[in-house]
Amino acid sequence: MLPSKEAVLPAGKAPGGHYSGRVGEGGLRLDRYVAEKLKLLSRSQLKARVLEIKVNGKRAKLSQPLKGGDALELSWTDPPPSDLIPEDLPLDILYEDDRVVVVNKSQFMVVHPGAGNPRGTLANALLYRRLARGRGGEGFRPGIVHRLDKDTSGVIIAAYDDEALAFLADQFRSRRVRKIYGAIVRGTPREAAGTVETRIIRDSRNRLRFTVSESRGRIALTRYRVIRSWGAYSLLILRPRTGRTHQLRVHLRHLGHPILGDPVYGFREDRFPQASLMLHAKSLSLRLPGEADYRTFRTPLPDRFLEVLGTLRRTR
Repeated sequence: MLPSKEAVLPAGKAPGGHYSGRVGEGGLRLDRYVAEKLKLLSRSQLKARVLEIKVNGKRAKLSQPLKGGDALELSWTDPPPSDLIPEDLPLDILYEDDRVVVVNKSQFMVVHPGAGNPRGTLANALLYRRLARGRGGEGFRPGIVHRLDKDTSGVIIAAYDDEALAFLADQFRSRRVRKIYGAIVRGTPREAAGTVETRIIRDSRNRLRFTVSESRGRIALTRYRVIRSWGAYSLLILRPRTGRTHQLRVHLRHLGHPILGDPVYGFREDRFPQASLMLHAKSLSLRLPGEADYRTFRTPLPDRFLEVLGTLRRTR
């Protein structure tokens, strides 16, 4: 299988993405093969940017030797552009030290600059905060290990240095991070609690969407529990075990209970026509650099949730 076009780039310029292919020449360590043969990422970037590595379908370490014909899968984060502009933007800071910052991201804030969003992003704000703390900004790339969609609010963590980034990225890669989301969905799932496990691929008919596939794509697993039901709508707690793009939104649509206000995977709402995406990252549990014990960072449901829930309670 050939790599995607986005994967074939010189070291140091990988925009983030996924590579899947067969090893042509064995005998090298995995990190050397990716850096020297595939030229996807440098070895230092591998330590900081890689989210998941699999060899023959099993998780692998960077030091693992490869054999010819091994099936290699690799995914990495998307660093912001080097011409990042610092901006003094309001942020709801849950925790901050010299190495990491935890933010309660507001809805509609974009995480990384991109086409149509060169400024006003979380990355722009983090560069400003780093400079304000008296640390240099040259060559700085905010280490945002995981993503939240623009329409999703809630807890997100970023690193201020590459070593801290690698420490956090390893926890996400090995699925030792615990994430909990709240969502208001249409209808009520048949089971009060359950697990959704599918493969997810990009929708060939709409490149802005992802969809479930029986045989292609990457495995995605989500656990859910119904907290309260009003028949036509329900409040759910979601616990994703993997971190695929749009995973929770795709899985709820697949269940037949799309998230209220979802502009991509939802339906027209007559009762709540002005509702925006009702998906919020409520909590994040992980270890911080230099600490042995887990910390949990929590946020309450935002006002947009409380308004909808209040209407449902009053009109039941």
